[in-house]
Amino acid sequence: MWIATAERMLGADRRAMDEFGVPAKVLMERAGMAVFATVQKMLPEGGRLTVMCGKGNNGADGLVFARLAKEDGRYQVDCLLAATEDQLGDLCGEQLRISRAQGVQPIFYDDARWTKRSEHMSCRDLIIDALLGVGGKGEVHGPVQEAISAINRSGVPVVSIDVPSGIHTDTGEELGESVWALRTITFSQPKPYLFQGVGLEHAGFWTVEDIGVPKVILQEATEARLLSRDTVAHLVPERLRGAHKGDSGSVLIIAGSRNMRGAAVLAARAALRSGAGLVTVASIAPVLDAVAAQLPEALVLELPEEDGAIAESAVDLLVGTKAHAAVIGPGLSGKAKPFLAKLFPRWEKPCVLDADALNVLGDGLRPPDNECVMTPHPGEMSRLLRLSVAEIQADRFAIVRQATERYGKAILLKGPYSVVGEPGQPLLVNHTGNPGMATGGMGDVLSGVIGTLLAQELPAYWAAGVGMHWHGAAADLCAASIGETGYTAGEVADALPKARSKLLSECESRCSSRCS
Repeated sequence: MWIATAERMLGADRRAMDEFGVPAKVLMERAGMAVFATVQKMLPEGGRLTVMCGKGNNGADGLVFARLAKEDGRYQVDCLLAATEDQLGDLCGEQLRISRAQGVQPIFYDDARWTKRSEHMSCRDLIIDALLGVGGKGEVHGPVQEAISAINRSGVPVVSIDVPSGIHTDTGEELGESVWALRTITFSQPKPYLFQGVGLEHAGFWTVEDIGVPKVILQEATEARLLSRDTVAHLVPERLRGAHKGDSGSVLIIAGSRNMRGAAVLAARAALRSGAGLVTVASIAPVLDAVAAQLPEALVLELPEEDGAIAESAVDLLVGTKAHAAVIGPGLSGKAKPFLAKLFPRWEKPCVLDADALNVLGDGLRPPDNECVMTPHPGEMSRLLRLSVAEIQADRFAIVRQATERYGKAILLKGPYSVVGEPGQPLLVNHTGNPGMATGGMGDVLSGVIGTLLAQELPAYWAAGVGMHWHGAAADLCAASIGETGYTAGEVADALPKARSKLLSECESRCSSRCS
């Protein structure tokens, strides 16, 4: 599913009207119906609703909803407009006339009752936020700001229409003050604010609803797409019946130091669990002792040690390896910089760069010239681009594009809704995973998965995309079985085979149902 910016979405609506003859009233009617269908599921026995409308098209959607709720008979509806009647846009004014004819009694901002009703919403069962839509840009002020403040003070659950009011559609930043929604119902396509900035939290649980924009418009490529399960399932390398271990990829894990031994174990464990035919851990003796104790299936290559880290002289033992791909960086420590500075110019195989292999790039080294996936978390990305973490998180889409331009590699920015970019390709946005992944070792597991996919000849861009989806899906299985808090990175690695099987079987079932 393609992700649409505000400009793109507004353009799609215009094209639906101008090129395909879909009336604006039809789009609004279907938007209001989609919101009402959700509210019916939330409050099937009825309830007390406040619909807070703005003066534009989002307010018009809210008026459609208010009319439908009023007609239903189970709901007691207050409809407040954060504007005077003469300020309403044409479409909003038209929906006002229709809703009035159906018994809705709107209260405008210049009505003395508006302040009283807005300040006493705490007794309502649900608030519908229809103040600002995807076109909102400037800082909120005046009646709209007052309405947002009143909504947030009420403590009542909120359903936002298209975007939580006060959130910038394209960046997710807060425009002064914004609505905290329990649910957001957005239309036609997901928007960037759902995946980054304040919008990520303020949108709550979100869904995308069809309101009648022709599919031929929505299928046109944009600058970012939500990575689907079916796409991932079709890209996961197949294990043929006659395969042997040499057909399934050989992964070299260059990781670990005297004080960080577990990173190498986790990366190797994930590579094995994601289907690599052979996994070799290249590191210093104390790390290999930990690997041998926990992963008898892994091969080991002992490297010389200097001050608790891999020595510079180890490069000669690694160059020319028969491995198909490498994972470089987990747990190496900053003391490995001389080793990495010598390794990178000579490394010729596909590789994943993580952790300390990324930190040295921030110090001015260049990544290897071959196919490569860089997997920074926000802190590592801040060092790579010399920006603050706040700047990184403010617009993650733009940051990934900036990083791909600077380094010319596939970049995976980790975090909620991880993002993959590569020069000349649309961004890939992940939707698997959960907050329980915010614990040590998760990045090591991810790097092992991507290393396997590279060894199995997936291009870097798709190895990163498939890897992040698969990794998150395994974490979701852990959360479903033991809860979101307390599962470990090792348990996620062990869940990888089941996650793969589930992904493929669900895709096969969907394909079968479509063909039947």
